[in-house]
Amino acid sequence: MSTPLVAVLDVDGTLVDTDYQHALAWYRAFRSLGETFPVWRIHRLIGMGGDQLVEAIGGEELDQRIGDRARESWVEEFDALLPEVAPLPGARDLLVGLREREHRVVLASSGKPHHVDHYLDLLDARDVAEAWITSGDVEATEPAPDLLQVALRELGEPEGARSVVVGDPVWDVEAAANAGMPAVAVRSGGAGDEELREAGAVGVFDTPGELLAGLGGTPLA
Repeated sequence: MSTPLVAVLDVDGTLVDTDYQHALAWYRAFRSLGETFPVWRIHRLIGMGGDQLVEAIGGEELDQRIGDRARESWVEEFDALLPEVAPLPGARDLLVGLREREHRVVLASSGKPHHVDHYLDLLDARDVAEAWITSGDVEATEPAPDLLQVALRELGEPEGARSVVVGDPVWDVEAAANAGMPAVAVRSGGAGDEELREAGAVGVFDTPGELLAGLGGTPLA
């Protein structure tokens, strides 16, 4: 067993199955404001925080014109889909397995605080994770490294502490690289193996449960 380290886990799309609901919510939010973007384009940006997604899909002009209203509408649209969200296979088992290996577990999500609260209940994770960070705790979300850096500070760990990120989109992997952390990815966000590895992922797994079974081949052994 390796020396215990900090395991920083994304929640949206990594532990709970939300990426496609997020894409649909953004699609409906944009449509409600007279803008239509193909869902596949929106999906390619899921995992990037809402503070950056509007400009990423439509440019600075779009963000200035409807960005705040789009973000508000997205929250309303996604709230309606919350009952459809379910944990991904092996999600809680992974958290428990990491704690059993004496790793420190912190959850980091670019989601809204009330969404993350709902996920914590779904995962029964409040007694497993030592802390959780949301978009409300940072100025910029993925691919900026802020969430990961704040996650370390929340545990009282220095910025260079030995840590590993677990996420699902390329944005998580890029944020990890920007924070100087290795990343392990799961496929539930819909990103391909090659693009995840090109972004820097040191391992790619189907589900949290598969990652738990394969921890021996990762820095989280």
